Amino acid sequence: MHSRINLITLGVSDLAVSQAFYQKLGFELSSSSQEGSVAFFKTGGAVLSLFPKAELAKDAMVSAEGSGFQGITLAQNVENKEDVGTFLKEAEAAGAVITKPAQDVFWGGYNGYFKDPDGYLWEVAWNPFFPFDERGQVVLS
Repeated sequence: MHSRINLITLGVSDLAVSQAFYQKLGFELSSSSQEGSVAFFKTGGAVLSLFPKAELAKDAMVSAEGSGFQGITLAQNVENKEDVGTFLKEAEAAGAVITKPAQDVFWGGYNGYFKDPDGYLWEVAWNPFFPFDERGQVVLS
């Protein structure tokens, strides 16, 4: 069996709001159900899925209650340092809350963070040690 991530599902409080937010950030909607119960976005790699939080918790057989930092962030790597600030501005215009403005970081890159409408943390980073291949995928040595 191969280890890989094919799908990332975020439990959201309002599917329509979250779907519009991610579309404003340029994520391409691949499909959504007629009854508005799920949305799938192309990301150039794994699929990003949005699903109502209570229903996702029910499916996983866990409580939907809880708040605060859940120990996970999502990330968008960009091709150059200037793109970090540009992407953060676009996210803020789409309704994100900037939690960390773009800045140099200890490991030699440049990053910032924002929260989406449900509080999921996204890092936007330029990492000089992670080049992109011809398909726009990060290349790890």
